[in-house]
Amino acid sequence: MKKNVVILTGAGMSAESGLKTFRDANGLWEGHDVMEVASPQGFSKNPELVLEFYNQRRRQLQQVSPNIAHKALVNLEERFKVTIITQNVDDLHERAGSSNVVHLHGELLKVRSTNGGQPIPWHNDLNLGNYCQNGHQLRPHIVWFGEEVPMMGKAMEITSMADFLIIIGTSMQVYPAASLIDFVPTQTPIFFIDPRPSIKSNPKKMLHVIPEKATKGVPIVVADLIHKAL
Repeated sequence: MKKNVVILTGAGMSAESGLKTFRDANGLWEGHDVMEVASPQGFSKNPELVLEFYNQRRRQLQQVSPNIAHKALVNLEERFKVTIITQNVDDLHERAGSSNVVHLHGELLKVRSTNGGQPIPWHNDLNLGNYCQNGHQLRPHIVWFGEEVPMMGKAMEITSMADFLIIIGTSMQVYPAASLIDFVPTQTPIFFIDPRPSIKSNPKKMLHVIPEKATKGVPIVVADLIHKAL
């Protein structure tokens, strides 16, 4: 039976593909206060601003490609059962060829009705007047601040069965996603790949820190795991 490799990815995974990491050092997203463009209140107050913010992100996403790190993760599927839990809203993991991706914070290339229901694929701009079949305005399929994270329960279950955990390009500061590390079995090796790691190596926790960007650190860890599985 193949062992379970669970991979948790954040903004640093996609940054090297040319995608901007939404939040700047000063806490703004593309010059906007986070609550203006990523909260139900912001959408209610100025829907045109919010829709255009995500339209710009959607256009940018379709101009970039998966990087070496995305592609390296696909190789793990030959030897392991791999699940990627991502905080990213892009589709670069899927485009690289990963077959099992859980999006914690939603997906940029999907929209849903403001009245609920299932998300639908959407690659063009989303504007006021784009309605669902029941006549309700469509909104980005993004988990905004103050909204529940519907995939969190599934992510906790997946993480609790990890034989290996690889964390890539995330500060592990954004909750509830950051709490996933607490659900990993005690003896599960954890690989933390980030150029500015926020957590330190701890032999008792089987934690291995690789202080590199994703495109350099991920191929190293992937090659190591595949070698050990031979």
